Amino acid sequence: MRKLVIAISMLALAASAAFADPILDRQGLMKERGKIAGGLAKVVKGEEPFDAAAVLTQLQALQANAEKFDADVLFPAGSDTGDTTAAPKIWEDMAGFKSTEDKYLADIKAATATAPADIDTLKTQFDAITSNCGTCHKTYRVKKS
Repeated sequence: MRKLVIAISMLALAASAAFADPILDRQGLMKERGKIAGGLAKVVKGEEPFDAAAVLTQLQALQANAEKFDADVLFPAGSDTGDTTAAPKIWEDMAGFKSTEDKYLADIKAATATAPADIDTLKTQFDAITSNCGTCHKTYRVKKS
């Protein structure tokens, strides 16, 4: 009986992995990223008050999000068609794509390590972080029409 339960569990795990949708997974990760960055943007724009502890929590959340990013898992061959805004350039220049994400993660880690004590520091760090977003979107994303 125990062997049967283990076998069924293994089959269920294999089936769930087989049905994983990298497009939905990466879209979910990016939506989460955008939501967190949007919260920080409100602080940077003065729409929300600067609270050092809350800002650090958001930066840590961005770092955790970025650490979940695995280009090989999220952008496997064949996931370039369907409901996606991923540009063909990703698969043509996977090394450059990964490098862009690595820089993004490094900038977030730096911001988290030296948590901003004031709005001006946050603005500088946020500009560095979001410039990576712009670089990636311009190079590796297709705008929806």
